Order: sequence, then structure tokens, then C-alpha cells
Amino acid sequence: MPEIRTDDATLYCEVDGEGEPVTVLAHGLTNNRNELAAFTPLVPGTKVRFDFRGHGRSSSPPDGYRFADLARDVDGVANAFDATVAVGTSLGAGAIGHLVCNVPDRFERMVWLMPAGLDRPFTLADRYQRLAVDLEGKTPEEALDAVLNDPQRFASYVETPWRLELDRMQWEHVDPDGLARAIRGAVTDFPIPDRERLRDVRIPTLIVAIEGDQIHPAELARILADLMPNAELIAFDDQEDLFRQIPSLVQRVSVFIGGDG
Repeated sequence: MPEIRTDDATLYCEVDGEGEPVTVLAHGLTNNRNELAAFTPLVPGTKVRFDFRGHGRSSSPPDGYRFADLARDVDGVANAFDATVAVGTSLGAGAIGHLVCNVPDRFERMVWLMPAGLDRPFTLADRYQRLAVDLEGKTPEEALDAVLNDPQRFASYVETPWRLELDRMQWEHVDPDGLARAIRGAVTDFPIPDRERLRDVRIPTLIVAIEGDQIHPAELARILADLMPNAELIAFDDQEDLFRQIPSLVQRVSVFIGGDG
């Protein structure tokens, strides 16, 4: 699979499909390129999934994990593949948001899935700081074992066994120390330098949120949708509502990415 070299990082990429449009897909914090792997075969064109610095199989520079750095990762991959569409989940949406605040016409279309930040510090930073401490000094195998055996996660595995395999794929990281640095960099920064800049971002954008989500507040998604002139908000009542409507959501996003919606 291709690797993209930026000024200070080597980013691991996987490519699905062919033809136009070319979409770059940016994952969430502590996840990797596998986060949207099940989604990409269902949308048109070429899809480029990559690991952010400090995540997955990408390199882990000694520093440089703020949203300006993550935005450079998105831009570097998008440039390498001539991507015109950007899809981001949580951290990935924030990195894309930071990029378009500086280059308002960078993409032709965007999808922001569960955005988590705006221009204020992250309210749940302490939780992630503790996770960073837990990851430090561990081998990849030890880090994965610690995550999969977390009591809170184990309860969800009993109720929804498919989550176990999903977490196993998404928590594949070659450098847990690098991931710890990435966590600290992201949760002590914020993605949007100035929310007023979003008024100049006229790219057609879908924003997807879930009511009651503490990490990805639906109210934040509403603020983003109000700021961006061509944004449309899709809000689900809860996680169960999202799961029920995944087929229709995927169809909506697929049509949108293809330029027909």
C-alpha cells in the first residue's frame, strides 16, 4: 500500500475503488484507517483511507500533534491523490475543518461525522489524558490487550459482540507511545482557530450527529451547520436510531459524494 511523506511524517494509506470522485477519509482519535473500511465499498469513486501521525501504521514524530499538523496530514494525502471530497470522523472532521478555515475552497464536498470540537478546549480532556498515560511504555500487543479488557468495553462486547472485532481492527497501532503523544496534542488544542472563518466555507457539507453524545455534542453540530452557508445537519435521536438508519444514511452520503445530492 502507498505511503505519503510530508515534511515530518510518513502516512500509511489504503486505496479502494477507482475513478471519480477521489475521496480522502480521515479517522477519529485513537482509531485508524479501518474505521470507515466497511463504508468505502458502498460509495462511488476512489477512496483513500489513511492513518494520522501517531496512529495505525503511520510514523510518530517526536512532536507536532496539534490540529494544524493533522490538517497538514489531510492536505498531504489529498494532494497526493488529487482528492476533491473529504470525509472525516470526530478528530478527522476537526482536521478537515482546520484545513478549510485556512483554505475555504480546498474541497468540492465534505462530510463531517460526529464532529467533536470547535474553537474551545475539549471538555473531556482529562479522560483522554488518563488513556495516554495508560498507553505509554506498552508494546502494541499490550496496548491492544488493555483496551479490549477494559471493563466498560467488555460489557458492550457482551451486548454487541461485533464491537470486539471492530475495536481489534481500529486499535491496531504500531507505536502506543506515538499514539499517547497524538492524544495529548489533540485534546489540548481545538480544531477551529476562529468559528467566524467557517462563514466563508461555502463547500456543500453534510454534518452527522447523535443527540446525547457527550464526546460529539449534537449542539456543536448545530452550531457548525448554522455557521457554514451550505451545510446540512442530519441528527439522530440516539445511537440505536443511527444503527437503524445506517442503510439510508449510507445511501444519502453516497449520493452526496457522487455529486447528485
